[in-house]
Amino acid sequence: MNATGFSTWKGTWKEGDGTISTETDTLKNAFYSYASRFEGAKGASPEELLAAAHAGCFNQAIVNNFGMMGLKADMVNTSVSVEMGLDEENTPAITKLFVTVAARVPGISQKQFSYCADRARLRCSIAKALKCEIGMSATLVEA
Repeated sequence: MNATGFSTWKGTWKEGDGTISTETDTLKNAFYSYASRFEGAKGASPEELLAAAHAGCFNQAIVNNFGMMGLKADMVNTSVSVEMGLDEENTPAITKLFVTVAARVPGISQKQFSYCADRARLRCSIAKALKCEIGMSATLVEA
């Protein structure tokens, strides 16, 4: 299976704007600009979309890990924050991702949960594609 994203852009880096879309029409012509990426203005950002993709990928990875132990999650809520900074050439770069996960998994121990969360943090397909540090906070919610 291949996934495809699209983007259009017109104008300069700081004064132009564009759209971001997915082949499946899940996201269609979402507006983005320099200001929406780096200054908190209204609009999308590629980094926000990466964060959402990573959260979804992580959730499937962690529940797969639970399943390999014969366990089933009642709930998994995950957010991923993307930290932007400057690289060694003083250009914008993703410097860190941070995963925050809370899950309710009947019958799981803290040790098993930590193992599953850390394995998902390192092994989900989005994490494997990234070269930056991926931090995490994992919380097991009691039933």
